[in-house]
Amino acid sequence: MREEMRSHGRLAEMARRQHGVVSFRQLRELGFSKGHIQRSREARRLHPIHRGVYAVGHPYLSPRGHLMAAVLVFGKGAVVSHRSAAWLWGIGPLGPRAVEVTVAARGNRRQGLRVHRVWALPDRERASRDGIPVTSLPRTLLDLAGTSSATLTERAVERAKRRGLLDLPSIDALLSERGGFGRERLQEALRLYRQPVFERARSELLFLDAIKAKGLPAPSINTFVAGCEIDAYWERERFAVEVDGWETHGTRVAFEDDRLRQEDLKLAGIDSIRVTARRIEREADAVATRIGLLLVRRRRELRL
Repeated sequence: MREEMRSHGRLAEMARRQHGVVSFRQLRELGFSKGHIQRSREARRLHPIHRGVYAVGHPYLSPRGHLMAAVLVFGKGAVVSHRSAAWLWGIGPLGPRAVEVTVAARGNRRQGLRVHRVWALPDRERASRDGIPVTSLPRTLLDLAGTSSATLTERAVERAKRRGLLDLPSIDALLSERGGFGRERLQEALRLYRQPVFERARSELLFLDAIKAKGLPAPSINTFVAGCEIDAYWERERFAVEVDGWETHGTRVAFEDDRLRQEDLKLAGIDSIRVTARRIEREADAVATRIGLLLVRRRRELRL
């Protein structure tokens, strides 16, 4: 009787660590006989979730409980992956109802699970999140890029950056070893986070070349106006262009400062717009065309 109570105590502790679920194998290792397991099922102390995996005490699991249950189906070596991993890392929506799991071995299909089989999954591509085995963040992003839209991939990268999880050297190390469609898509999503803001050697030249090609007057570059350093300024039209990029505008302090600068310019009678460095890199001609239209409108407003 005393041994049975100790077994139940160990079971309760394991269930607590594993978000309310245990496997048949774990129950046997804890000392539960097959008969005891069957009686616990009949008494509704164990509730089948998948074949050989049970919820302890009640059948209601949290999302993390469902993820842990999916891993326990396949045992050692299995990890939550793809969209399910993105949710667990906090960089994606919960995704489809079926939990996605990567298994570095052969395995059978299981209802309610989406199984991805690989020849091997190195330790550096594995991690643990809230006690749940999961693909590392770089591997999660790569898997996501290979199976989801460009938009979803870009949003996942953005969330990873905001959460302080985006480790470019680790991602680059993984990409150097991997090919496939996901590699190219992930590299494109990461491009924004590699590009310096309004880089003098490239973005500024592209911007000025496009302005010149449209026959527009050249602005003053990186000049101080109304106490603010402006990226591009047309003095006659009292019109300014601010170039946004993640490296200097991706923090809370920069976010607040940008709004205050815009107010200061408005109070000084200066109209301004914001353009991303990425847009200049991708479509400098279209940016220059819009600026030309805004300059014409500004001259009308000022009756120049």
